[in-house]
Amino acid sequence: MDTPASQPGGPSSAGGSSVPSGSSEGTDDDVRTASGPTLGEVLLAAEELWPESLAEDWDAVGLVVGRSEKTVAKILLAVDPTSAVLDEALEWGADLLITHHPLLLKPVNSVAGFTFKGDVVHRLIEQGCGLLTIHTNGDSAIGGVSDVLADALGLQDVQPLKQASAGLDEEGIGRCGDLAEVTSLGDFAAKVFSILPAVAGGVKVAGDPDGLVRRVAICGGAGDGLFDEVRASGADLYVTADLRHHPASEAREAAANGRPYLIDVSHFGSEWLWLTPAAEALDNVLQDLGYNVDIRVSSINTDPWDFILTPGTE
Repeated sequence: MDTPASQPGGPSSAGGSSVPSGSSEGTDDDVRTASGPTLGEVLLAAEELWPESLAEDWDAVGLVVGRSEKTVAKILLAVDPTSAVLDEALEWGADLLITHHPLLLKPVNSVAGFTFKGDVVHRLIEQGCGLLTIHTNGDSAIGGVSDVLADALGLQDVQPLKQASAGLDEEGIGRCGDLAEVTSLGDFAAKVFSILPAVAGGVKVAGDPDGLVRRVAICGGAGDGLFDEVRASGADLYVTADLRHHPASEAREAAANGRPYLIDVSHFGSEWLWLTPAAEALDNVLQDLGYNVDIRVSSINTDPWDFILTPGTE
């Protein structure tokens, strides 16, 4: 199903749709390509792109379910490991589901099948589908969530808001950069709205619509813990998700000349943009290794909200 680029639609494919059959007289490389990579080899490719060393100390990244020796032919990428996403993965016959958000971020004492998380674990194992989490390591890495958002918004000379403790200078949480031309807050907010998937919560803005914006700080996902870094960056505007009342209110009270302005977007939406570039990057690494894997992006919108009432809504 064809859909606009700014909203989740039918699964998009980054890899080939088929793998040619190997001949019994072919080379070792032919057989290797025909059989597909093992899960262990996919994990090495993912580590090259999104090193686990970049993950925050509190995070839970890496392989959740799966055997390293299993052959992988189909990979589905999604933001959240929800039941609907798992249905999509299993119906398609995916061998591996890669999600940005962890299924087991907090420790659990049981994965009994009558719980949501337990049911997901059981179904993954029973259907032979692995689960890999790429969370804050996917945020910090070059080409990660915030880099993709910065590129989509046209930021230049981009640097991390909070540099990674174990990584390159360009790696870390959040990004800050400059627009090619000064623009109004209202016009920039409209651009933010245009590039993100359609969700019930829309885009919320704090500031003068006619106020001028040049330097922009961003953080895909929840970023209200980075206000000190945002202020230190000299940003005119901060774009992030899940802005809670008190941090947002205090940021507005402490603002100099109204800046930084704030734009609050969907958590899901701010990270969904990364999925397609991530699928393409993984496909490129696997192709360099001689593998042709079918890699797709989930069509499921996992933003948790269904509708919103605003002034004037009947």
